[in-house]
Amino acid sequence: VQLRAFGGGLVHAGGFLSLSCAASGRSFSSYIIGWYRKAPGKVREFVVAISQSGNSTVYADSLQDRFTISRDNAKNTVYLQMNSLKPEDTAVYYCAAYDYSDYVSRTEGRYDHWGQGTQVTVSS
Repeated sequence: VQLRAFGGGLVHAGGFLSLSCAASGRSFSSYIIGWYRKAPGKVREFVVAISQSGNSTVYADSLQDRFTISRDNAKNTVYLQMNSLKPEDTAVYYCAAYDYSDYVSRTEGRYDHWGQGTQVTVSS
């Protein structure tokens, strides 16, 4: 599967953005999809992941009250709605995927397909 993340941009603190992860290739509905982010000078960190059906999600503890993941398998797309954005949310956001397990993981090493990333910048 090939992934493309888009929808990033510049937003003021308190604002919102909706990112999309569009997939091409076969069997999108068999993939677990995760979002990660990498801020300048920091390691890439887990944001959220969603099961193949969309019925199960796993969030980073600090983000669950502001971020929401969803998917539309008919459109081969996963969405990340980000509300009440803070300057510390500034990062490149990546979507990633794997299909060899039904376990929705936070572990970066489990994801074997990655998109190119989209920049999110939150100004104070």
